[in-house]
Amino acid sequence: MQKVQGFGGFFFRAANPGLLAAWYEKYLGINPVPTGPDSQPWMADGGASVFAPFPEDTDYFDDQSKQFMLNFRVADLDAMIAQLDVAGIVAEDRLNMDGIGMFARIHDPEGNPIELWQPER
Repeated sequence: MQKVQGFGGFFFRAANPGLLAAWYEKYLGINPVPTGPDSQPWMADGGASVFAPFPEDTDYFDDQSKQFMLNFRVADLDAMIAQLDVAGIVAEDRLNMDGIGMFARIHDPEGNPIELWQPER
């Protein structure tokens, strides 16, 4: 059986795509979509990727109007939160799950939930 090799991208609508792409690049280090041969896409570091459909009525995403939540692996959650705090980006819902790792929640400028995950080593 053929299987996909990994996560290739995430595409979603935004009120201001340029502003949102710049925010993700500035605060999370995610390169915007390449526009030519001299620009490079974001290259994720190896590690687990979770594909998890949730029930329609889940409250895990905070906002019932949001259809998705991004989850990004980070090497040092405390350092990432400190960096975001300096920029005025508030990390909420800190959680430590034994055997899985530490989590924190932020939101992008359009209110999309983003979960930061430091996997347990």
